[in-house]
Amino acid sequence: MRLVAVSVLALAGSVFALSLPSTPAAAHCEVPCGIYDDAARFTQMLEDHSTIAKAMAQINELAGKSDALSMNQGVRWVMTKEDHATKVMDTIAQYFMAQRLKPGDDEAAQAAYIDQLTKAHAVMRAAMRCKQSVAATDAKALQDAIVAFQAAYTKK
Repeated sequence: MRLVAVSVLALAGSVFALSLPSTPAAAHCEVPCGIYDDAARFTQMLEDHSTIAKAMAQINELAGKSDALSMNQGVRWVMTKEDHATKVMDTIAQYFMAQRLKPGDDEAAQAAYIDQLTKAHAVMRAAMRCKQSVAATDAKALQDAIVAFQAAYTKK
């Protein structure tokens, strides 16, 4: 009787798990597998920034146009901007903050850690601001924040 109950419970759990939406993980595996490519993450965030900046320019260019194609393209650019800002935020949170940034063992290493955390947080806030805005200055602030974080991170 107990084996049947366990089997029914396992089957119910499997059905539940299969019913959940499947979305790919945005960050590296978090096993930890020990395979990291920090430079690739910075390159990707800078590419995301370029996409955000282009999306902002396109949204501004399409603003005020009321034909269906312009409205459709405007919506698509907003969605693209949102997606790439989210990717930057996810990379900071899931890759760097969860896996790569570690507290220091001594006073100097701890100070470097706090500097890296502060700069990583600035990237997240700049990406959030890009979601809320279509100002080129906000896109530039994101780029500057990524570059500043990379400089602090790579001198560790």
